Amino acid sequence: MSIYDFQVITMDGKPVELSFYRGQVLLIVNTASRCSYSSQFADLQQLYETYKDQGLEILAFPCNQFNEKEPGSNSEVLEYCQSSFGMKFPLFEKIEVRGAGAHPLFQHLTQKAPFRGFDPQIANSQWMQNFLQEKYPDIYAGDGIKWNFSKFLIDRNGHVYGRYEPTTEPLSIAQDIEALLLLPG
Repeated sequence: MSIYDFQVITMDGKPVELSFYRGQVLLIVNTASRCSYSSQFADLQQLYETYKDQGLEILAFPCNQFNEKEPGSNSEVLEYCQSSFGMKFPLFEKIEVRGAGAHPLFQHLTQKAPFRGFDPQIANSQWMQNFLQEKYPDIYAGDGIKWNFSKFLIDRNGHVYGRYEPTTEPLSIAQDIEALLLLPG
């Protein structure tokens, strides 16, 4: 099974088969525009502008599960992300990314790329780990999405290449993206 077996819904309610993106390198991100990690939108946009013509697509999925940092309607979220962050990559309808109501795509992603912990070499990783362990031990436990801006890199064949936790800045993934873009689809 690959991500091409899943369907998602656009902000305007249209279904999209992820097989539409076959042959492209994908970066799938759960987002929240009011989260302190929303500063990552700028880096995501920079990655998109740098690599889109080489075959990168970024797919963003707003989620309100973590401290209610994505409270608006789909149209409000889209307008805010475009006007506040200059976002040009696809933003899909709000979904749940963990728990019983998690979208099947994110169930698949977390199954294929289990949680390996926060990288101690990255700033704020220890803080994030402590925060989750103390305030949200149920979120920290298991392989589910830990917070907004978890990122999954998908190769040209629809397979999960890597998982990057919220503390990983998008630009630090550029080398992995470049490597995947060089590989044939």
